[in-house]
Amino acid sequence: MIDLIVHATHEAAVKAGGIGAVLSGLLSSEVYNAEVKRTVLLGQYDARDSMEWERMRAPRNKFKILFHGYEQINEVDEALALAFHGVQQFHSVSILYGTRRFGDVEHEVLLVDSSRAAVGPINDFKSWLYQWQGIEVHRYEGYPEFDWTIGGAVASVAALHALVGNVGGPSFFVAHEWLGLPALFAAQQHLYGQYRTIFYAHEVATARAIVEGNDGQDLRFYNAMRIAKAQGLRMEDAFGSYRHFYKHALLRAALNLEGIFAVGDLVLEELAFLDPAVRGRDTDIVYNGVPSKAITVEEKLASKGLLQDYSNNLFGVTPSWVFTHVTRLVPSKGIWRDFRILQHLDWLLAERGETGIYYLLSTVRPAGRRPEDVFRWEWEYGWPLHHRADNGDLIDYEWDYYQMVENHNRHARATRAVFINQFGWSRDRCGNRMPEAMEFSDLRNGADVEFGLSVYEPFGIAQVEPLSFGAICAISSACGCVGFLDDVAALDAPNIVLGDYLFLPDWFPASLGNVLRIDQGMRNIVAEQEAPRIAQAIDAALPRDNATLQQRIDDGYAISQKMSWEVVAEDYFLPALRRIAGL
Repeated sequence: MIDLIVHATHEAAVKAGGIGAVLSGLLSSEVYNAEVKRTVLLGQYDARDSMEWERMRAPRNKFKILFHGYEQINEVDEALALAFHGVQQFHSVSILYGTRRFGDVEHEVLLVDSSRAAVGPINDFKSWLYQWQGIEVHRYEGYPEFDWTIGGAVASVAALHALVGNVGGPSFFVAHEWLGLPALFAAQQHLYGQYRTIFYAHEVATARAIVEGNDGQDLRFYNAMRIAKAQGLRMEDAFGSYRHFYKHALLRAALNLEGIFAVGDLVLEELAFLDPAVRGRDTDIVYNGVPSKAITVEEKLASKGLLQDYSNNLFGVTPSWVFTHVTRLVPSKGIWRDFRILQHLDWLLAERGETGIYYLLSTVRPAGRRPEDVFRWEWEYGWPLHHRADNGDLIDYEWDYYQMVENHNRHARATRAVFINQFGWSRDRCGNRMPEAMEFSDLRNGADVEFGLSVYEPFGIAQVEPLSFGAICAISSACGCVGFLDDVAALDAPNIVLGDYLFLPDWFPASLGNVLRIDQGMRNIVAEQEAPRIAQAIDAALPRDNATLQQRIDDGYAISQKMSWEVVAEDYFLPALRRIAGL
């Protein structure tokens, strides 16, 4: 048995992305909860952020507050309350403590608002980071994310110690991505030897920066990595110094921890490319799990019907097929690849007399828009069919993706696309034209195809989330879930369409120098070759009768059972912890 696992993460209180999905799956697992006596999610929050409060306290989040210094809520025993008050006074912070339900189980959540934290303990921690971890903190001061995570680390660990005391049995401190590392390092400084330390690599931040920061993207990076590693070169030998990048500095320090978990095969390769010493130590691939739930043909068609009704309300067309892409709106998601494929699908469907709707659900703003704004925009100019960039609707590069949608709709014959830049999938958040009965589950249950052809994707939970509901999942070879699918012999299933954007044409002189010069033009050549092949594979796999649909559902569910969170906990996560602890 494991006495305690502390999960340090920026998604401790609210699910915002991939790490939140990992926590939802892992912490609700029966296998995990049978083995782990106590779990604490440790993070930070901003008491002044009204949108964060709204999401945290939303009924669907299932978060129960037991102690909150800012609001003077106190439903804990006297000893713990006094300990929390002591931490708040010494560090000039506010503590928020409660429980959050994951499936059938409640786990503890401990958050600190460090916006007014005392500078003395923070400066002492910064000196320790420089002396013992080699992190040149002075280089990165002024970066808001860095200052925020560093500023709350010591107070968070002090609050944790007030909550759990001195730990005795097998206990682990797990830092989820770089955002969890400052708290882990603070635990090393102040609670030395009490926890086994794990870095849970959900990506390699330096690799992401290289891929997203160059027009050659995944084609350039992964081919350069392959050639450079064969020549004995490191990442910075091939791509230059990233000493200026605070995530890189924290990542390099994390490679000295007791355990390293990588969510995919490519992540482990990238870590070894960053520092070849990784190859000489014990590391563990701990894949992300896939939601696995049985569904009937009738249930799928009911959800699809709601998605078709929404399309009819928006465009006046009831489509034959529903295509979706549920994702964060970042360059690594390769959304432009969707539109190249949709162009070819449009021709194929038009020839068959079929139609399709493509829902892009994504937003730069993780908390989304205020529902009252969405309803006003819907009335004023027809959101989400139309968007504006001067009123808080479209922000940052959302405009670029809206232009892709508009361009597709101008030229397509059989398909239409719509960009919903809102968090949530229900009438109360997305406007009156969304069917009243619609829920987020309908978006996953009812989709015929989920797109996820990313240029950088350490795993890709969203890409395969609809798998057990019979959807066709179109993923790229850069997705980490490809390794898990290969492990369970599912890559050849009709439910999976794999796009290979990493091949170099035979005529290309594949030296390291030439590969490093790959640009958008070369990347587009490869993408243009792949788009019609992927479109044809999707078209061939679409279930055009109920018998085929039943087969897709059966096959998808069988695959998802082999990739479930129960499997991940039992076969990957817990064995890795036992090995590190010598259990």
